Amino acid sequence: MKKLNRAAAAALLVTVLSACSGGGQDRSGSADQLSADPLTAVRSAADITGRTGSVTATTELTTESADKKAVFSGTGGYDYVKRIGRLEIDVPPGAATTGKITEVVLPGTVYLQNSGAKIPEGKWVRLDVRQLPDGNLVSSGATDPATAAGALRGAQSAELVGTEAADGGELKHYRGTLDLSKAADATGGRGADGLRMAAQTFTVKEVPYEVWLDGRGRLHKVVENFTFAGVAGSTAAKDQVKVVSTLSLADFGKPVEAAEPAAGDIYSMQASPSPK
Repeated sequence: MKKLNRAAAAALLVTVLSACSGGGQDRSGSADQLSADPLTAVRSAADITGRTGSVTATTELTTESADKKAVFSGTGGYDYVKRIGRLEIDVPPGAATTGKITEVVLPGTVYLQNSGAKIPEGKWVRLDVRQLPDGNLVSSGATDPATAAGALRGAQSAELVGTEAADGGELKHYRGTLDLSKAADATGGRGADGLRMAAQTFTVKEVPYEVWLDGRGRLHKVVENFTFAGVAGSTAAKDQVKVVSTLSLADFGKPVEAAEPAAGDIYSMQASPSPK
């Protein structure tokens, strides 16, 4: 596939700028336990959750600027063994596109299919997350399960808020701030690309978060608060877009259906010719 230009890539995404301007068996048999130290518990959540093999996911992404608010919701799952996930995202009124977004995510790569976009039915657009200023943390309407959990590796502070009952058990509730650049360093490889891009773009570097972990240290819910400039280069409060990304996980170890689209199903968007 030929490389997409930046304008074509942006046209395919939902773009929050437009919107605002349980379960199965643990495959690992792990004996993981929640650390008594809050910061260690939070930083370890991504790796412990990954050792469960797979999860089902529910996402919600709320974007808010000075005069607009939009809520994107999605469902799907992630296979940590194959390192691939799939989400179906509902697009709210007022977004840059319509219909449902189907997103297949792999480390450093995202495939997008959208019934409201100007591409042939059944085709996908493939993007390297390094093409996207936010690294695909928010621009397609969700923060995928691997990236949302991976961000916690960059936790800089963690406070135990309390214990809450959930699904017949108990969850520890923590809050603090995280650094996306340090999360990228701790994650490494292509899986760090999106975190690193977002770290460069988001205007609030100390990202507030809240997280709920079970007695084994597995991630059940995480809420992350991102901020970026709706007007390029502006630091004025009125020009900032706030994004609240919520990820809920369940059915640890339950098989997830997710596959990379076939090469013949990839649609190549080409740049418009330059005027002579």
